[in-house]
Amino acid sequence: MYHGAATQLPGATTGADWVDDTLLSGSSDDVCLVLDREIDRSTLRRAVRDCEATLTQAGLRAGGTAALRLPPSLAYVVHLLAVWRLGAQAALLDHRLTAPETERALETAAPQLLISTAKSAGALRGFHQVDVDLTPYPGRPAATGHLLLQLSSGTTGPSKAIGRTAASLTAELDSYARIDGMPGPGGRLVALSSLTHTYGLIGGLLHSLHNNVRFTLPARTTPAGVMDTVLAHPAPTLLMGVPAQFTLLGSVAEPPRMPQLVQALSGGGRTRPELAATFADRFSAPLGDCYGMTETGVIATDMSGAMRPATGWAAPGVRVRVDEGELLVAAPESPYLADHLGDRPSGRWADGWLRTRDAGEMDDVTGLITVRGRLDSQVSVRGLKVDLSEVEDTLTALPGVREAVVLYGDGINAYVELEAATTLAGIEEALGRQLADFKLPRRWYVMPKLPRTVTGKPLQDQDALRAAAERDGYTR
Repeated sequence: MYHGAATQLPGATTGADWVDDTLLSGSSDDVCLVLDREIDRSTLRRAVRDCEATLTQAGLRAGGTAALRLPPSLAYVVHLLAVWRLGAQAALLDHRLTAPETERALETAAPQLLISTAKSAGALRGFHQVDVDLTPYPGRPAATGHLLLQLSSGTTGPSKAIGRTAASLTAELDSYARIDGMPGPGGRLVALSSLTHTYGLIGGLLHSLHNNVRFTLPARTTPAGVMDTVLAHPAPTLLMGVPAQFTLLGSVAEPPRMPQLVQALSGGGRTRPELAATFADRFSAPLGDCYGMTETGVIATDMSGAMRPATGWAAPGVRVRVDEGELLVAAPESPYLADHLGDRPSGRWADGWLRTRDAGEMDDVTGLITVRGRLDSQVSVRGLKVDLSEVEDTLTALPGVREAVVLYGDGINAYVELEAATTLAGIEEALGRQLADFKLPRRWYVMPKLPRTVTGKPLQDQDALRAAAERDGYTR
């Protein structure tokens, strides 16, 4: 748990003014949310103010912290905006966390109020109808002036407490608004991504509220449910999701014609070029790329999807440079709460630059950025350098491989999810034709489904992956 007196930071929480001016301004009868019904701005403003009164009665005050653990729902949107409008800090917890994970997150956030629900509908629901529970929690006033508190997904290690100020969020909203291809007034955004995490929250929900875009959640996130949602309204539509969701959509052999689908955007992981090509061919819409991180939000995009394997160009207003093969992003202050509180400094931020720990390069002439993978993906095998990202990308591109994770332990280990008719022997033979012997996996773990984080990314934890393979698949 973090300790220390509250610190006022540049761009600190500004409460009602920030919410009203940045997110809720606009004509009262404009439809801003579409779930099971259309919700206009007047209705949303009224719901937020009513919720403020309820939160005040529960003891939340300006300078306090509220933890939200709700599935995507009208209740989630209303309570988030109400917390901010009160001048309190919102700590977002994914509703899919286990009880022990939730307790650890609450220790870190130390809220005064937990906003949660006892149960929600199944995993394939795009939005939920929930009854909200308000539980006083033995926390403390917000230790910093950050508006938003998030925990990184922790795919490669323990999660980190990350704070975003109103100024930081506003700057990211400005970046998204200036990206050619993002929906503007009169447009529609259909979101499949988690609203607890940066990509879906800021690029999806907050961008839509800020730019008078119809933010829409499908009733079901199955391919049929998503396509029905796209077809339900004629407005030009951007579909936002993660690679695994676009893989499912790309498996639809003959989708209906959807002229309103003008753009799709994939984030939260690498999108294979062949997946993008299949999607574009079947849906007649480009599948673009969005690269970012919890600490900074959006960093680079290629809305056309035509530049793969390059990632894209720096988002408007975002400065990127490369230092000894590592991508660095300009940040006016550290996003890590530990740095602000003098507790376990991260070592990731210095002199206005944040180290992403992603390997990459940037073309000096065009500014095109290529993300190569994590820096720790560079390993030595028999004295020879191997980039695990290269092995993983080559493996994943093979016909018959649905997903793959390549890690290094007692050698190169491959964790794979194969098509039903595909044999491991065939994959090994095909990979051996494309990579040198020293780059080939020493051990293989095959399973019907790779474990994923709550954000949909393939898990990078060796122990969890091996346990899943031993439980559900086989090893060799």
